[in-house]
Amino acid sequence: MPITHIVLFQFKTGTSPEIIRDVCSRMLALKDNCLHPSSQKPYIRTSSGGIDNSPEGIQHGITHAFVVEFTNAADRDYYVKEDPVHQGFVKSLGGVVEKAQAIDFTPGVF
Repeated sequence: MPITHIVLFQFKTGTSPEIIRDVCSRMLALKDNCLHPSSQKPYIRTSSGGIDNSPEGIQHGITHAFVVEFTNAADRDYYVKEDPVHQGFVKSLGGVVEKAQAIDFTPGVF
């Protein structure tokens, strides 16, 4: 069953727009740069994201959101726990991201 992985970022105060754009570009590039350990081919089904534009006012500091879709839980688990490209990306966020949140779900499973 497919898995949807939602990632939310709040950048540290004073982070330049150039650095924010770089982080966002690199986040979206994971779709092509993360390779499956067996096939050595990209395994992320879809990836999208952008800056918040909600008028609701309940963002609580979150400014950027990303939605990543995987074919199954095994691919998501590899991405989160083992993928060296993803792990390197996560490590690169330490100086610029104030808060990161992630939530995953299987569509239609409540």
